Amino acid sequence: MFRRIKTEEYQMANQQTIDKIRDAGVVGAGGAGLPTQVKVNASVDTVLVNGASCEPLLNSDPYLMEHEVGTLIRGLEVVMECTGASRGCICLKGKHAAAMASVRAAAAATNGRIEAVELGDFYPAGDEQVLVHEVLGRTVPERGLPLQVGAVVSNVETVCNIASAMDGKPVTHRYLTVAGEIAHPMVVKAPIGTPVEEVLAFAGGPLIREYRVVDGGPMMGKVIPDVSRAVVTKTTSGLLVLPPDHNVVVRKVMEPAKLRNFTNTCCCQCSRCTDLCPRHLMGHSLHPHKLMRVFANLELESEIAKEALLCSECGICEKFACPLGVSPREVNAQIKRVLMQGGVKWQSSGRELVASPFREERRVPTSRLIHRLGITAYDTHPGYAGEIAPSLVRIPLRQHIGAPAVCVVSAGARVQRGDVIGEIPEKAMGARIHASISGVVESVADGMVTIKA
Repeated sequence: MFRRIKTEEYQMANQQTIDKIRDAGVVGAGGAGLPTQVKVNASVDTVLVNGASCEPLLNSDPYLMEHEVGTLIRGLEVVMECTGASRGCICLKGKHAAAMASVRAAAAATNGRIEAVELGDFYPAGDEQVLVHEVLGRTVPERGLPLQVGAVVSNVETVCNIASAMDGKPVTHRYLTVAGEIAHPMVVKAPIGTPVEEVLAFAGGPLIREYRVVDGGPMMGKVIPDVSRAVVTKTTSGLLVLPPDHNVVVRKVMEPAKLRNFTNTCCCQCSRCTDLCPRHLMGHSLHPHKLMRVFANLELESEIAKEALLCSECGICEKFACPLGVSPREVNAQIKRVLMQGGVKWQSSGRELVASPFREERRVPTSRLIHRLGITAYDTHPGYAGEIAPSLVRIPLRQHIGAPAVCVVSAGARVQRGDVIGEIPEKAMGARIHASISGVVESVADGMVTIKA
C-alpha cells in the first residue's frame, strides 16, 4: 500500500499553493464538496482528473475538457506539483469524441507527464474508487481513500478552479447542465447563488405545468423540496426537470416508513443487487441483499448492518438491479445514517481485497441504464448556452463538507464580485465563500447572504 509522509521542507514549499486554493474557496465540484486544500495536502504518485461524466445527462465536464483544456492542464500540473505526483491522467469516456481529441492533443504537448485515459461507457465509471481500479489497477481499502493507494482524484471543474486560484480568482460561478422537460436543454455558467427558477427561465422554462427538479444526476441527485427557495451552489452539477410521477423522482421522495414496509413485503433475496454492486465487485464486504434483511428486522446493531458504511449510494441496486422496484440504496443510506449518528466505525478485517472475476461482465452500460431510467428522450448532449446574469443571488454559507463559513458582511454593505463574504471558522475544516456578483448585501439570514446587483 502506497503511503509516504511529506517532509517539513516539502510542506513549506507547497504551502503557498495550498493557501491560494484555500483562499479561493475551491471545493470538490463533483458533488461531495470536500474543501480542496485538504485533498491536495498529500503525497501521491498519480493524480487522476475525473472526467467520466458519471451521471447520465450531465455534460458540463465534456464541455470544459473540449473548450477549456488549457486551463485544465494547468490546474492538473499545479496539483501534481503540490502532491509530488510524477503522473497525471485525464480520464474520460471515449464517446465524448471532441473532448477526447482536445485532451489528447493537449496531453501530447506535456512530454508524457500527462496522459489521456479512455474509459468505457459504463456506470459508475466516475466513482473515484472505481476510477482508481480501472486506471491504476489498485483497490482502495474498505471505507478508505484513493490517497491510501497513492492517488488523488479530482473533478474536471475542480481542477479548472485550481488553475484560476493560482491567478487569485475565487470560485464565484458554476457550470451545470439543464435537461429534462425544459424548452432548451443546455450547459450554462451561473453565478453561485443564482435562484434555480431563474436558471430554468434562462433555459426557456419547463415544458410541463407540474414538475419536480433534481439537483444533480438521475442516479445520485436529490429532488429539490422547494424550487422557489433553491439556488445554484458550488456542487450543483445539473438541474433535471421531470414529471412528478417519473420513476427517477418517485423513489427519491418516498417516505422512509413506506419504503420500510415496501421492503419488508417485496424483497425476495434474489441477490441481484449484490451481484451488480460496484463496491462488492471490487472485493469489498458489501452485500446489499443481506442489508435488506437487517432493515426488515431492524437489526441495526448487527455486524452485517455495518456493511452499509461501505455503500457509495451509486443507485445501481435501486435503479437497475432490483426486479421488484425495491430500493437497497435508500435502505443502506438509512442504516448508514443510524450507524454514523451512533458513532459506529467500520473495522476492516485486514483481508486482501480480490475483485470478482465477473466484474467486467457485470458492468452496467450507460445506454441500458438510460433506457431503464426512462430518460432516453432527454439524452440530447446539449451545447453551451452562455452565462446567466441574475439581478439577485442568495449565497449559502455552507456549500461544502465541514463547518459553514462565518459571514463577514452585513446588510447594506457594497461588495464586488470575488469579495470574501464568508470566512472559514478558526481551527475548523471549511471553505471560503465569495460574492458571485457585484452589488449591495440585501440581507443575511438563515445561513444565506442575499446580494442585489
